[in-house]
Amino acid sequence: MHIAVDARIINSTTGRYVERLLHYLEQVDKTNTYTILVRKKDLNFWKPTNNNFSVLEADFSDYSFGEQVGLLKLLSELKPDLVHFCMPQQPILYKGTHVTTMHDLTLLKTYNSDKNWLAFHIKQLIGRGVFWWIARSSAEIITPSMFTKVEYQKFARIDSEKIHVIYESADIGKKRPKKYSGTAKKYILYVGQQSDYKNVRRLASAHQQLLEKYPDLQLVLVGKKNTSALRNEKLFKKQSYRNIHFTGFVDDAELAWLYKNCQAYIFPSLMEGFGLPGLEAMLYGAPVVSSNATCLPEVYGNAAHYFNPHYPGDIAQAIDEVLRDDKLRAQLIKNGAQQVKKYSWKKMAQETLKVYKKATTK
Repeated sequence: MHIAVDARIINSTTGRYVERLLHYLEQVDKTNTYTILVRKKDLNFWKPTNNNFSVLEADFSDYSFGEQVGLLKLLSELKPDLVHFCMPQQPILYKGTHVTTMHDLTLLKTYNSDKNWLAFHIKQLIGRGVFWWIARSSAEIITPSMFTKVEYQKFARIDSEKIHVIYESADIGKKRPKKYSGTAKKYILYVGQQSDYKNVRRLASAHQQLLEKYPDLQLVLVGKKNTSALRNEKLFKKQSYRNIHFTGFVDDAELAWLYKNCQAYIFPSLMEGFGLPGLEAMLYGAPVVSSNATCLPEVYGNAAHYFNPHYPGDIAQAIDEVLRDDKLRAQLIKNGAQQVKKYSWKKMAQETLKVYKKATTK
């Protein structure tokens, strides 16, 4: 088969999924021919090591006219036997056999206050139509958790057998940890975006409560200082919040050090499709304190200490319990080491390949 993989998101937050999928597809599939579609800026971001993989420019923005027309034209010229759209963004008029990965329903169920209210809600309305259509036009659907499968099935009203739960994974980078100099000796850690649904403001409020008992405890927020992060930084200064550190971008070696040396990794999100950072924290031996929302209990199991993410007091209490209870910390670290063994990027690629075969043999 000739398989085209729409990897235009490869150099983004969700791009870790795409990069790992391609990395392991090269290991498990020496037979089929792959064309990997990326934006112009990412032509050298991922380089194939097998002759049956090649990279092709597809510089079309998400949810754009160019995507609907230009990408459609490109795919029509390529004439692949199968296209894997790694995100719901795709030409809705494409008639060829295709598989879509639906990571979550965040676009439909949350609001991003960084965006223009009217523009966001128009995009949300369009998104509802696109998500509904994808469920019918795709030969098969992939989701990273049972929670997302159930949510999408309820929304789209399609047969559950068409939706395949393929869990993602986490791995430790090859670089040796490099000390990050901007933190105090004791800190709790959050890694990722700071959009509204990530719930960082309630985490910050909980941290301020913890300062009454742990006056030197720092909250370290790792991630690029985009619009969301800058807004939070400005708000926290206005509210005179103390001991909160925004790192901006850090490289993999510094991130590894931050994971290894934190008092706890905190994941306060209101909605997730999988929750990769928590598993990464477990790999590095950090105790995880997590929201009990959406898929997170499914993915983390007994390897996290849970809280209700809507209440800063509940968040603070759960963190406090992990900070002061050495036995609980040790058990979480032990459980985390076992929990991550349940997941494998290679298995994810193998199961994805099976979905490709099913989609093309109907």
